[in-house]
Amino acid sequence: MTLSPQARHVGLYFGRWINQNVHGEEVVEFLDYLTGQLPGEWTVVWDRNRIHSKSKVVKAWLARHPNVVVEDFPPYDPDANPDEWVWSWAKYGELCNLCPADVEHLFDAVLHALENLKHQPCLLASFVLDAGVPLCL
Repeated sequence: MTLSPQARHVGLYFGRWINQNVHGEEVVEFLDYLTGQLPGEWTVVWDRNRIHSKSKVVKAWLARHPNVVVEDFPPYDPDANPDEWVWSWAKYGELCNLCPADVEHLFDAVLHALENLKHQPCLLASFVLDAGVPLCL
């Protein structure tokens, strides 16, 4: 999720990796994508997963991009992470009664739900507020 306090705008960006675990290289790929979407300086707030700030390739990328600042969420506090609210909404709301025929159908349904969510700024803002992130809209 993105939050622009000056523009009072929330957004949702996500990557698509099928049938694979995400490693530092995929994190860098996503950060490159975000760099093209979010001009200027920005801050990444993420959980303390090893693929984030502990990865050598991610550390190297961050060293080359001083306009990107990184902060960690407190240790295990999913309710304070707006991304967890996104996944909760998807799993227990949009996709709760889904009975996919196969993994491809499940993947398509998840992407469709996230694409729809991108266009619901009030709902995205509610995830930020429910997580306790101060936001004045």
